[in-house]
Amino acid sequence: MKSGIVLMIVVSLSCMTAKVPHSDRFGTTVFEKEGHRGCRGLMPENTIPAMIKSIDLGVTTLEMDASISKDKKVFLSHEPFFNHEITTKPDGTYIAELEEKGFNMFQMNYAEIQKFDVGLKAHPRFTLQQKLSAYKPLLSELFDTVIAYCTQKKLPIPQFNIETKTNAKTDGIFHPGPEEFVDLLVSVIQSKKLEGRVIVQSFDIRTLQYLHQKYPNFKSALLIEDFDKKPFALQLRDLGFIPTIYSPAHILVTNLLIKQCRDAGIQIIPWTVNDLPRMQVLKKMGVHGIISDFPNLFRDLN
Repeated sequence: MKSGIVLMIVVSLSCMTAKVPHSDRFGTTVFEKEGHRGCRGLMPENTIPAMIKSIDLGVTTLEMDASISKDKKVFLSHEPFFNHEITTKPDGTYIAELEEKGFNMFQMNYAEIQKFDVGLKAHPRFTLQQKLSAYKPLLSELFDTVIAYCTQKKLPIPQFNIETKTNAKTDGIFHPGPEEFVDLLVSVIQSKKLEGRVIVQSFDIRTLQYLHQKYPNFKSALLIEDFDKKPFALQLRDLGFIPTIYSPAHILVTNLLIKQCRDAGIQIIPWTVNDLPRMQVLKKMGVHGIISDFPNLFRDLN
């Protein structure tokens, strides 16, 4: 595709979505420092201790994943089933890899989910991770705990970057469809009056499209793992609107991609960057923030 046509697509999309506000941090000198799943490299992922540790390390945004239980509770989890790498059953035994998808949390009430431990088992890929008893918390509990902690410590309340864990192939099996998922998520956010502090992110454009249609004032982030043979402008065309944030795997970031995002009025915040030299390179290139499993590295980021 010629560059002129690509530019026309981006400009057209920008006009289509002129009413969608971008983050009030866009265009400022604030660099977004996001703790991935709290701080997965240091603490059990998607748990309250991980989020508190990340706050203590000075992040501006807590990144997390949301799943839905059988009784329609929104809780933190990267997978909709109990991952064998991190899970201890209520009887003290571990979940085997071959059986993990049988522990489908969309078919379990939250009271049952809460009985499983996701912090005591040694993580095979994150050897620095502190081990402690932890469970998958409700999103509402996470909000309440973070706000209370920041208020007590007189710290700024962070943003919450929440991923919807949906996939068209597993609708109704591991999670509700995108409309119900987003409605349940937004209901919790609105109940805590945190609409202005939340970003909804997803690889599944269906959830972002529904969010944009029904809740147009919410900030959104398009997650990208690979370009799937589609250039940036065609990804935006398929999405149908201009998101607040474009969030690619960090290996995809180029000077051209950064320029395309800036020209379209989109923040670019790559994931998941776990070494300081790469962080330094990306920041100098002009990204608006970084998502990392090791937010302690941000202290040395110039």
